[in-house]
Formats: sequence, C-alpha cells, structure tokens
Amino acid sequence: MQDGANFARPARVERAYPRPQPVPSPPLALGLRENWRPFALLVVVNAFVGAMVGLERAVLPLLAEAAFGLASRTAILSFVASFGLAKALANLAAGHLGDRHGRKAVLVAGWLVGLPVPFLLMAAPTWGWVVFANVLLGVNQGLAWSSTVVMKIDLVGPRQRGLAMGLNEAAGYVAVSLAALASGYVAGAHGLRPAPFYLGVGFALAGLALSVALVRETRGHARLEAEDWADDEAPSFVSVLARTSWRDRTLFAVSQAGLVNNLNDGLAWGLLPLYFAGRGLAVEQIGLLAALYPAVWGLGQLGTGALSDRLGRKPLVVAGMLVQAAGLGLLLPAATFAALAVSMGLLGLGTALVYPTLLAAIGDVAHPAWRASAVGVYRLWRDGGYVVGALVAGGLADALGLGWAVGAVGALTAASGLVAALAMTETLPAHRPAARS
Repeated sequence: MQDGANFARPARVERAYPRPQPVPSPPLALGLRENWRPFALLVVVNAFVGAMVGLERAVLPLLAEAAFGLASRTAILSFVASFGLAKALANLAAGHLGDRHGRKAVLVAGWLVGLPVPFLLMAAPTWGWVVFANVLLGVNQGLAWSSTVVMKIDLVGPRQRGLAMGLNEAAGYVAVSLAALASGYVAGAHGLRPAPFYLGVGFALAGLALSVALVRETRGHARLEAEDWADDEAPSFVSVLARTSWRDRTLFAVSQAGLVNNLNDGLAWGLLPLYFAGRGLAVEQIGLLAALYPAVWGLGQLGTGALSDRLGRKPLVVAGMLVQAAGLGLLLPAATFAALAVSMGLLGLGTALVYPTLLAAIGDVAHPAWRASAVGVYRLWRDGGYVVGALVAGGLADALGLGWAVGAVGALTAASGLVAALAMTETLPAHRPAARS
C-alpha cells in the first residue's frame, strides 16, 4: 500500500502543477515600427563602432609628428591606408559571411578583433605598431559596421530603407564626432597618449557585451522580404562582385561615388589636422574642427535618409558630391577659424546627403538573397577610397604642398558628382529596382 501511494503521488503533483507549454514566438514582420526595439539596440551598437574610429580623428596625425617624428605626409597617411585597405576587404568578407553564416556572428567577430586596438595605440613603441593597430581597427569597422547596416536593412524592409540608413549612419558618425571632440580635449589636458585611448577600452567592451548578450539574428527578416521578389535565385559571389562594380550602371555610379566620398574622408582624417596646425590652430581648435565635420555629417543624416525615401536617391547623391567639392574648395581661401568651420560644415553636409542614400540605393537594387554581399562589394569600393586618398593626397602634399592636395581632391569630387548624374538611374520606387525580373 505504501509503495502504491508513493507511485501515485507524481501523477497528482503533475495534475496540480501542469508542465508549462513553450510560448510561441511572435511572427516576423518588416518595418521600423514593428522592429523598433532591435533596431534601436543596433543604433546604440553602431554608435560604439563609430566611437572607436573617432578616437583617432584629432590625435593620431599629431601623434605621428610629435611622438614618432614623421615628416612625410605619405608616411603619416600610412595609418589611413592600412585602415582603409583592411576595412575594404573586411566589408567584402562581412557581406559574404553574413549571407552564409548570419549577421550576428560577423558582428561579434568584429568586436573581438577591435578589442586590442586601444591597448596597442597606448603602448606603441614605433609607428609600425600604430599601422598594425589600424589594420585591426579596419577589420573591426568592416565587420561590425557592415553587419549593423545589413541587419537594419533586414528589419525595416523596403518602405523606410533611406530613413533606416540615415539613423544608422547618424548614430555612427555623431559618435565619431563626439569621440573626436572628447579625445581632442583629453589630449589637450593630459597629452596625446595614453589618456585619449582609455575611452576606446570602454567603447570596445560595451559594444562587445551588447552584441553578445542582446543582439539577435535578422536573416529571417531577409527571407521574409525575399518572398515578395519574383527571382529568388542567388547568383555567385563573383557575379555579385562584377554586377555591383561595373556591369550595372547604377551600381557602378553608386560605387564610384562612395570611393570618392571616402577619399575625402581620408583627407579630412589624415591631412586636414596637419593643415590646420600649419595655419597656427591649437590642439583644442583642431579637435573642434575634426569633430564638426562628422557632427554635421551624422546629424544631417537624420533628415537626408528619410528625404531620399521621398525625393529619390539620385538627386541627393549628385548634390551631395557637389556640396563636398564646394566645402573643400572653400578651405583654401578661408582666413579665419569661422571660415574654416563653415568649410568643414559644408563637407559634412555634402557627406550627409550622400552616405545613407548610397546604401539605400544598394538595398533598392539588390535581392535580399544576395543583398549583404552587394553591400559588402559597395563598401569594398567605398572604403578603398581611404587607400586611394592616402596615395593621391599624400603624394600631392609631399610634392606640391597641402593646399594642392586639398584642391585636387575637391576637383575629383566634383567630377564624381557629374559621373553620378550621367550614369545613375533612379532606384525609387522600391518595387521597380533593376535587379528584379
């Protein structure tokens, strides 16, 4: 009897405390409103990605001369070239790996690569260490930033793609600005190293923790959007590379504009602090100008991305390249700090018109099945602009002076705007991109 009573008790307990049933996951939906929580988290993560590169904007070119005795502009720009080459290749890898293995894994890998960067910059005994740190930083930016771009495109779907890219790029480049401003003031108060780079340790740890613990995979949203496309066959990676680079006129126009845009950014990052120092500005003033450009760039994207959803991509791309050219041209006759600030503001405004719009155009044209790869190819060309800028602007600065380098890059930027005007076809409305059958 006792054994029978004991045998029956678990059944009574199970009836009194029924086993909980798993709660079904809510169905996936596309849209900014439907996915605002994961979208907002990715905005915060991308702000930390941008802050990592912002640390160097005001400090590293000055450190090259003060701590390592570099006089050659080309040698100083080696850190920009190494960063750009590593980032361009990492962009390419991030897109392909994101399509095959998931976006989150690529994002986490990017943070793991970036974690040693501030420690290397603090301890670097030679300029070669700085160059190596910027290789790691380039990989960090390529993997992590590309992943947040693609994940936001996945979440919002086709209706608000420009707005999504504006919010993403705004978060990243406002953080670049704030980090540049903070590092400039810390350097003015405590020296060029190690104090400014302590900030980077916190940025890297925070970004890694958020990415591991809270970010969720978004490939399911891309598959959901793909159901509305007539052609769901994924082309080979080589085919995507060729199509994005030159076979599709619109994607070619987008890629060349991205390359020249980041050529400008490489100039602003690597040479303009030296140009301002040659004009007699203090470190704090240089930090302010270095921060103003990405601040206007970042905040402006809050409006320009959404504007491209209404007016179209092509008008903003063409106008943005021409405004950048105007900003660079006005740097040469600028005689006061205020005039220099206006020039940097124009450079930032032109970049704000272009940056989210180019990414949105790629998203318009590329099928969800190969979109991450197309974004990676575009970002390969765009960030290759850092390498081209380091070679072209650095060589001109060494041969003819900083003013000639600034003027030549401005002329090249105007030419890029004209190429976009002639070659690019409007990609809106989103249901009529060239990639559809």
